[in-house]
Amino acid sequence: MHNLDMESQLSPHFKRGEFACHCGCGFATPDAELLQVLEIIRDYFGEPVTINSACRCVDHNRSEGGALNSTHIMGIAADITVKNTSPAQVESFLMEKFPDRYGRKGYKTFTHVDVRLNFAHW
Repeated sequence: MHNLDMESQLSPHFKRGEFACHCGCGFATPDAELLQVLEIIRDYFGEPVTINSACRCVDHNRSEGGALNSTHIMGIAADITVKNTSPAQVESFLMEKFPDRYGRKGYKTFTHVDVRLNFAHW
């Protein structure tokens, strides 16, 4: 069990608890670069960004049907929604802002963004 303050502010718009694994194990340590990208998204759209799922322990990732090597288990991914903004708009912005970097995919109700070393889209 991790002993972290879930109310601690990690960046201007995000608290640690927003990234916490949903199983309650306490894994809530997102990568600093992921935080930077989320702040860029927040600043660009000028709207709140909601973290639907970010850090996942291996067991929770498995229960969610996540990939074996999921970027969520490394703390480098977040599934997000941006208020008043479609996932397609968020994905388009990421493609324009970071054309050769990171992983991203706009789904029907959310956008997956991760800060893997290479570009990925599926």
